Amino acid sequence: MAGHEIPEPADRKQVADPGSEPQTVAESRPSCDPAFRHGVVVGFDGSMSSERALAYAIGMASRHSSGLIIVHVANRLPTTVWAGCEPPVFVDVPDHRTEVLGLELACADYLAEVPWVLVERGGDICHELEEVGREYSADAIVVGSTHGIVGRIFGSVAGRLARRAQRPVIVIP
Repeated sequence: MAGHEIPEPADRKQVADPGSEPQTVAESRPSCDPAFRHGVVVGFDGSMSSERALAYAIGMASRHSSGLIIVHVANRLPTTVWAGCEPPVFVDVPDHRTEVLGLELACADYLAEVPWVLVERGGDICHELEEVGREYSADAIVVGSTHGIVGRIFGSVAGRLARRAQRPVIVIP
């Protein structure tokens, strides 16, 4: 049907100005909640050492009248375990632990004294904690120390983070 045009509805609202410059996603929205800017980032996985780190971070955030950014990093496993690929490729494993941790934290009385948010990430723990710290312009990152043979063989998260972080790292024993 050459030459046939469908008319625009009269009540149609224009969403964007056709002459305007397109914006990228990063420019059109802030990277995080501004209420938590310059807060305290804490790595939390439900272990005893992360619970001690959380308790310290709550006190620190309370003393500085700042927000608390609780970060849970989901598991990643190399696909080489299953496929034998070279070089190793990592795949995110569904981790429902964040939902469970979020419910536990929401019911916790000790978090009532500070504003907090739970952030879920996937990937390398050190990189993700530093990345969240950068996004929120965090004043410090608090982590628990690793006890056991796994930390001795592969290096602890706290040790790696302390060596490469661009902001203060507090390691709680």
